[in-house]
Amino acid sequence: MPRRLVQAENRFNLAAAPHLLSPAQALAIQHSTQTSSPYLLHHAYVIEKYIKPEELPTRLVEWKDPQPNDNEILIDVHYAGLNFFDILQIQGKYQLKPPFPWISGAEFSGIVSANSPIPKGCKFVPGKTRVFGAGQGSYAEKIKVDWRTVIEVPKSMGLDAAAGLYVTMPTSYAALVTRARTQPGEWVLVHAAAGGVGLAAVQIAKAIGAKVIATAGSEEKLKVAKSFGADYGINYNNEGWQKEVMKITQGHGADVVYDPVGMIVPSLKCIAWNGRLIIVGFAAGSIEKIPANLLLLKNVAAMGVHWGAYARNEAEMVGQVWKELLALFESGKVRGTVFDKVFDGLESVPEGLRALGARETWGKAVVKVKGGREGKL
Repeated sequence: MPRRLVQAENRFNLAAAPHLLSPAQALAIQHSTQTSSPYLLHHAYVIEKYIKPEELPTRLVEWKDPQPNDNEILIDVHYAGLNFFDILQIQGKYQLKPPFPWISGAEFSGIVSANSPIPKGCKFVPGKTRVFGAGQGSYAEKIKVDWRTVIEVPKSMGLDAAAGLYVTMPTSYAALVTRARTQPGEWVLVHAAAGGVGLAAVQIAKAIGAKVIATAGSEEKLKVAKSFGADYGINYNNEGWQKEVMKITQGHGADVVYDPVGMIVPSLKCIAWNGRLIIVGFAAGSIEKIPANLLLLKNVAAMGVHWGAYARNEAEMVGQVWKELLALFESGKVRGTVFDKVFDGLESVPEGLRALGARETWGKAVVKVKGGREGKL
């Protein structure tokens, strides 16, 4: 837990033994000793160099609390979402590369800190308002974010469920509604349907009124996808799985293919005339080369969805998407997708990322940073 250090000499005693400190700790001490005023520390999961997932450190670092600027507020993190891009970032394979040392993690849910400043126009109440959002450094007890980018947690939702919504739900909504313009009665093929974005896509497609075919790598995960509304399930490890899609759709094929993995090319064998291929990500690790002649032959449109870029390019879309999504939550048409094992404590981040990378989780895996577990939707 955070602790207040009020004796300047205590800090200097630590600084006098730099050989006992990691680079991250040394930098934290350097920052704190620039002033003699009291300061707060919190625990954080700090990355000091690019590493392989199996090299993730198992210790935490005491880090100076972030200082909010302008429109920023301070959040007490209760849960942090685990994402594949976190695994890429620690290896230096993600587009966002903060200067070392930096705190890992992005998605979070929590409560506005009791000592947080409240910018003009912000109606959040310190110590009371529950919020969820994303920002660099969620694997920590504290995070600062622009208040305009976070969302108040609905009363009916637990903080554990909220921690995994900020990326998965709007990504799937933008893909199926904004980009693919999915219509009631259409066939939607959702790859990796038991994953975080996959289960979000299954639910949103069903809310639209579409018929959903889920793919996954095991019968257990197919059962999970069906429990969230998928009409049919296919194991994509079965050779010729595309024939099953064609059989289910009575030769029509999938009108929309939702792909967060990297299965666009094989999906061309079962896509319908005027079909839409939605490229969401490359969780399998390789980027496909799509044969343009096959797109032409079936009059197929291939399109990407980059939800994170909407804030820069179509900011008005972000608010509209969340308004519609929260209405779906309140109506009960979609619900949180938290994996049935919550990884307890920031020390469990390596275990959680390892399980995520090994495809051992379903839905949204989260780390409990503090507080008791709340019920899922």
